[in-house]
Amino acid sequence: MDAMKTAVYPGTFDPITNGHIDIIKRAASIFRQVTIAVVKVASKDVLFSYSERLDLVCRATKGIKGVKVEGFNGLVVDFARRKKAKVIVRGLRMISDFEYEFQMALTNRNLSPEVETLFLMPHPEYSFISSRLIREAASLGANLKKFLPSAVLKALKEKLCQRARIG
Repeated sequence: MDAMKTAVYPGTFDPITNGHIDIIKRAASIFRQVTIAVVKVASKDVLFSYSERLDLVCRATKGIKGVKVEGFNGLVVDFARRKKAKVIVRGLRMISDFEYEFQMALTNRNLSPEVETLFLMPHPEYSFISSRLIREAASLGANLKKFLPSAVLKALKEKLCQRARIG
């Protein structure tokens, strides 16, 4: 049971979606402590700044027992070791996610054999949601109420309005 104490769920969370929340709740039912690790320096273009993403993740997960939110830079396996986590949780939406996630899990295992990767599949109603798709749909005016926590939906609308005024 000792190994089931702590897990890390890393991501960019730009923005955090109900699919992410589904994975977080399910991980929290397995582990005593789930640290949501928000990447500080994203390897991809982001809409929200690091501090905005951290704030939105905190707000979206408030009230989920056993969950805390932290930022990190560098290798997720190094972060997991610092947190004494033996498991990295990753969500798999579609088969198309598998190849990338599998490569990442094998690389992480090679770098840190004591840290395992656990794949969780989201509820089917969230299996097609990605943050990239949400950002794109939002920019085109889609109603995303059922895909995002309310605070995140509001922040996304505000961010897109700001960008429209600037651009």
